[in-house]
Amino acid sequence: MSPGPSMSRRILVAGIGNIFLGDDGFGVEVVRRLSGRKLPEGVEVVDFGIRGMDLAYALHEDYDLVVFVDATPRGGEPGTVYLIEPEIKEDGAVSLDTHGMDPVKVIKLSRALGARSTRTLVVGCEPKVILGGEDYDDMLMELSEPVRAAVEEAAKLVESLVMEVGTDNGPGRSAGSSTEREVRS
Repeated sequence: MSPGPSMSRRILVAGIGNIFLGDDGFGVEVVRRLSGRKLPEGVEVVDFGIRGMDLAYALHEDYDLVVFVDATPRGGEPGTVYLIEPEIKEDGAVSLDTHGMDPVKVIKLSRALGARSTRTLVVGCEPKVILGGEDYDDMLMELSEPVRAAVEEAAKLVESLVMEVGTDNGPGRSAGSSTEREVRS
């Protein structure tokens, strides 16, 4: 990542997904694209893939904002880009799948290990193809056409979020509730 404009806030952009399972690799591809762009100082772009434990420990850093980029099946048209501000309920349940990554489980584990609650956004894309990965015949190292077409749109959305938050003109948030908006259909 090349240094860009200066800002006082720390932001983590975390690419999540498995590149061997079709569209599940969306988040990884978006952060790959972002890694070559000029972003403000204080922005870290990291490909976490399926390394949930690494992400849980990274969330202990003092970030002002965390942006997860991931495939998000929500029932829309494949390639639809979403911006979601999830509400993470503290219900005491903590678990971790060592062979995959559920961002909510990672956030709960991180908090159970002492991380502070940090504003979290999800830039997601409706997948067309996500494979189970149970055997080697069930692997595909490419994104479907609609998801591949959404990568640049998602990268631009992340850039705009980073710039808005970095200048204290960040997107509004509703206190105590999940918010979601479809960016494109």
